[in-house]
Amino acid sequence: MIKPIISRIAICVVVLGCTQLPVLAQGPGLGGPKPGATNVPIDGGASLLLAGGVALGLRRLRRR
Repeated sequence: MIKPIISRIAICVVVLGCTQLPVLAQGPGLGGPKPGATNVPIDGGASLLLAGGVALGLRRLRRR
């Protein structure tokens, strides 16, 4: 009973240890916005969300 539990814990520790190594090796990024930048690209996702909301509203109105 104890042996399968210990082997599962050991496997979990090995898997978690292997997946955390690349995360620790990452250095600070060089990209990103400059300090004080205020431009935000809103158009791409907002127009799709708006179109989806309109389509959903029309569909619900037609079902009534």
